[in-house]
Amino acid sequence: MHKLQAKLNTRIGLFWLLMVVFWAKTMLAYFADFHLSVSNPLQGFILLINPLGTSLLLFGLAFFARRARFFYPILALTYILNTVLLYLNVIYFREFTDYMTVSTMTGYDKVNQGLSGSSLALTMPHDALYWVDIVIIVLLFLFRWLKFDKLALPKRTGLAVTSFALMFITFNLAISEVDRSQLMTRTFDRSYVVKYLGLDFFTAYDGVSEWHTSAMRAAATKSELNDVTNFTQKHYAAPDKSMFGAAKGRNVIIIHLESFQQFSIDQKINGKEVTPFLNSLYHSKDTYGFDNFFHQVGQGKTSDAENMLETGTYGLPQGSLFAQLGSDETFQAAPAILQQSPEHYTTAVFHGNVPSFWNRNNVYPNLGYQYFFAQQYYNHSGNRSMGYGLKDKLLFDDSVKYLQHLQQPFYAKYLTVTNHFPFNLDKEDQDPNFKTADTDSSVVNNYFVTNHYLDQSVEELFNFLKSSGLYNKSMIVIYGDHYGISNSENKSLASVLNKDPDNWTNFDNAQLQRVPFMVHIPGNHHGKIEHQYGGEIDVEPTILHLLGINTKKYVQFGTDLFSKEHDQVVAFRNQDFITPKYTSLSGTVYDNATGQEAQLTAAQKKHVDKQQKHVENELSLSDSLNQKNLLRFYKPKGFTPVDPTQYKYAKGLQQAQKIERDRGVGSTSLYSQNGNKSVESLYHTDAPEVTDDGQ
Repeated sequence: MHKLQAKLNTRIGLFWLLMVVFWAKTMLAYFADFHLSVSNPLQGFILLINPLGTSLLLFGLAFFARRARFFYPILALTYILNTVLLYLNVIYFREFTDYMTVSTMTGYDKVNQGLSGSSLALTMPHDALYWVDIVIIVLLFLFRWLKFDKLALPKRTGLAVTSFALMFITFNLAISEVDRSQLMTRTFDRSYVVKYLGLDFFTAYDGVSEWHTSAMRAAATKSELNDVTNFTQKHYAAPDKSMFGAAKGRNVIIIHLESFQQFSIDQKINGKEVTPFLNSLYHSKDTYGFDNFFHQVGQGKTSDAENMLETGTYGLPQGSLFAQLGSDETFQAAPAILQQSPEHYTTAVFHGNVPSFWNRNNVYPNLGYQYFFAQQYYNHSGNRSMGYGLKDKLLFDDSVKYLQHLQQPFYAKYLTVTNHFPFNLDKEDQDPNFKTADTDSSVVNNYFVTNHYLDQSVEELFNFLKSSGLYNKSMIVIYGDHYGISNSENKSLASVLNKDPDNWTNFDNAQLQRVPFMVHIPGNHHGKIEHQYGGEIDVEPTILHLLGINTKKYVQFGTDLFSKEHDQVVAFRNQDFITPKYTSLSGTVYDNATGQEAQLTAAQKKHVDKQQKHVENELSLSDSLNQKNLLRFYKPKGFTPVDPTQYKYAKGLQQAQKIERDRGVGSTSLYSQNGNKSVESLYHTDAPEVTDDGQ
């Protein structure tokens, strides 16, 4: 013990102690939290050594400081910062099944509001192991079991450690290239970079990529838009004549079902339907429901879904387009297109969270939204709110006071939040007649409880639309923005879906990325369940065509779901894809009919390879368009570029009421059509908080 103490009281001894402990913490993260798997001994060896090179490089910086008063603070700072980076990635991975990028970190202030409840729920008992070593080392110094070594090391020590670290990183790169060729040039999955090269290397590599993107945007030219427009014009799918204009002139009400997946539709738990109202809509003759519709979000999650629905372009390969580039991005989005249409739509968003969440307060003006009714417009007192904002029943109820003053036709989007991880719901808001699943995962069990609550919320909104007269004048679009149950919880979910958790595969994970997409057109009577494959990128052209607006002149990567020319290759953000026949995941192709790896003929492989190249090209062109802000160079005939300075959200209600007064008898708002009387009394909810407020 004395020998050990003597060694640790030297600078070299403390350095190697921190190296070993940090390596152990990294292994804990790799296996317990990131669930990194290996398929051969070489991968296992690489996984074990990949943290060492970058740790040597970073911790070794301290050796360039010969004085103890500099050496120890530098060593401590690099160690603590590396631990913070590791742990933040652990928390982030538990929610997003992905790693934090530089874009995510730099945009954190845009998304951190409302995350505290979720972050607490994401912690686990073994998390103490990420921090206990720091506490112990501090105590050992305080009790003088460890002492500061004032003996300076030779000047060449820092250079020697750095040189060895660089050689080790080079060795790591070389053997990684042996097992996974073109790892750095063909990065289709960030987990591969972490698995082969480590988290620090991934962060540095991502930072360089981020810098490169900024430089590209500054140097972008108009001619670079040609490849994009050539692709989108060739890819355009003409609308089905029977569907084009089917909802022309109607109000558009978009209901964003937070974290809602398709498997909840028609799902029963203990003999009770989880979502009885949504089920009835799904099977209504006035609804076009899609059972092979997939979310396509990346790290931007909800903001990615909004971006695809509004612009027909993909989110970024890393980070959130809204948070990172949205403040000064040029869009030609659905709100602006509809506002400039012959019907002159009024455009608005209703969201019971802070307006800066996902940078919406800066992005929505660029999209052309005239109104944004966010947190400041709602009463959040008592227990009316949860981690991500106002409860859904209250959002719909409290929004009537604003919705009734919008001129018709309007394009209004509701962003629900209650069905968000960790899916906690106050007991008073739960339906006592609904008993949830009894799996070994509280996340899975709670998910169905909040699903049920969301279903009740939507039903209350529909009842209001009918009683107020808006129902027959509107087209209601309902969609799920992204997964709610992460892949790490899917094995616990398997039993509810009558699947064997022991035989659960990545193919099963991919199939669960289906989310609801319903277009409800009251009085249409031609609705049915549609089976064509599609995704969120296809929503904008589909909706605009239903409203009688041709999208051929706009840059959109999706195609009309009703078109006979619709592209059924659904691209995921990581370059995986799915078609009616095949699912391609990290280069492995599965047969959808069997769920097993496909045995492809030469002709079939050639066809799948062609689809892979199409997906890669499509995502690359979308990234080029967004990262370089190329739409600033493109002005479609008849479209006026959005001037975001004309949209101020602080006094939305007053602005809407002024328009009513200015239009007088020509006002088309629901309030005006009701004889200048409020319709708030027509909204009925069983939310206990409403009674508590005395409304």
